Amino acid sequence: MKASWEALLAHLAIPLLVGGLSALLTRNSMEHYEVWQRPPLSPPGTVFPIVWTILFLLMGYSAYRIWRSKLPGRERALVLYALQLLVNFLWPLLFFRWGWLLPAFFWILLLIGLVAWMIALFYPLDHTAALLQIPYLLWLIFAAYLNLGVWWLNRI
Repeated sequence: MKASWEALLAHLAIPLLVGGLSALLTRNSMEHYEVWQRPPLSPPGTVFPIVWTILFLLMGYSAYRIWRSKLPGRERALVLYALQLLVNFLWPLLFFRWGWLLPAFFWILLLIGLVAWMIALFYPLDHTAALLQIPYLLWLIFAAYLNLGVWWLNRI
């Protein structure tokens, strides 16, 4: 199928907009992260927007490849993609904005499960699209470690 620049740009823009809106809603909450006790290997807050921008671009390109595939199962995979994007949008609100650290940990476990499932649905449709999600899954596992560590070190 011929590549459509408009469709590619739309698929890249959607996760960037979702992430941007989430960042906008939590922009004054990052100070919490800087003052909380954090577990070993915790990056500075400035790392998060860089990593997330890269991950959102990989997400968008991967979804574009699935959208182009036209194979059976494509719609289900894209619905799961949208669902995990919604769950992703809500995690920073739970963690940064509202400081609900333990609920945020269970929420990110849900997100990890959804992303693993999404990768499993993407793989038969487009191996590359599925593999492009591996960095996202690994980052979420690392983020879950950080989330749990921050909760543990700052529980009252």
